[in-house]
Amino acid sequence: MAAAAGMAAAAAEREAQLVIAEQERAELDRDLSGEIDELAAHWEAKGLTPETARRVAEELTAHDALAAQPDAEHGIDEIMAEAAPIWSGVAAGIAFALGAAVPLLITWLAPVAIETTAIVLAVVLSLVLTSLVAARAGHLMLRRVLVPTLVVGLGTMGVSYVAGLAFF
Repeated sequence: MAAAAGMAAAAAEREAQLVIAEQERAELDRDLSGEIDELAAHWEAKGLTPETARRVAEELTAHDALAAQPDAEHGIDEIMAEAAPIWSGVAAGIAFALGAAVPLLITWLAPVAIETTAIVLAVVLSLVLTSLVAARAGHLMLRRVLVPTLVVGLGTMGVSYVAGLAFF
């Protein structure tokens, strides 16, 4: 599940990047001069003089127009590689498997009186840490990995706890 979630998040991110790149390609084909003006305005807003901003925009556009626009407008310095979602899924799977070992170890090692509290705290910490690792490995925004991970992880733990109370 964790590997699939990591892979899905990376695939969605890559797809969004491809859509943005295609939109920028169409805008460049339609109005190259306007796109250079837009890029110059971006660099001017960053503190460059109008002349320098214009020169930077023209040079970046001459070098690689399709890379300059998504970088300036969307913060995309490079389109994610086609294999990145797969590697993100693998990294997420490994990270979450390691994270799952933590509550198991606490079950074996912690005194019974604090076991439940220790497990909940350890699970939250494990989910946060493994989400961080998975997000960095997949070059994803932490929030896009962390929120669903916490919701699913803690929700699953809650359902398991209630089922355990009901049936055991």
